[in-house]
Amino acid sequence: MLQFWIVRAGTTEFERQGRVLGTLDVPLHSDADQEIEEIIRHPNGQPIDAVYTSPGQSSIETAERLCEAWGLRYKLVELLQNIDLGLWQGLLFEEVKHKQPKVFRQWQEHPETICPPEGEMLQAARERIEHFLSKIYKKYKSGVVVVVVPDPVAALLVSVLRQTQLKDIFPTGTDRGESIQIISPALTNV
Repeated sequence: MLQFWIVRAGTTEFERQGRVLGTLDVPLHSDADQEIEEIIRHPNGQPIDAVYTSPGQSSIETAERLCEAWGLRYKLVELLQNIDLGLWQGLLFEEVKHKQPKVFRQWQEHPETICPPEGEMLQAARERIEHFLSKIYKKYKSGVVVVVVPDPVAALLVSVLRQTQLKDIFPTGTDRGESIQIISPALTNV
């Protein structure tokens, strides 16, 4: 059976500050060291078939550290680019919430209906993720595939793999999901 390990890119300074990251290229914060060390120990002897990463600096730095420890190479995949949150990128979540409370609430509750100014609709990002997964399903029938991506594309990837609603995929400020999620979907899911 094919198993995905979805690894959230290590914490960035922007995330620590409660800022909207999106496609901004931000390096890891020193807090990421401990997160990455915990993930490095995760395989516990289980072989990993491949490591894929999004093109953002925090994802690449995370993938580099993991691959160095595991004796692997990562593959950079443009399709895994984080969701473009347009003019909201770099702003504090609280700023967006204060300036546009109705839009912010709708973004949290029904993200598929909102396009940040000059940003990307969630459906476009979902299509990129599905295209990536279709390639993976053709290449691997079993084994472990590690995918290193930042939020919110990490949450979207988990949502697609688990076939769940797109609600609550945007972290609010410093809220982060689990560092790693293991998903064993049926091969017919995507």
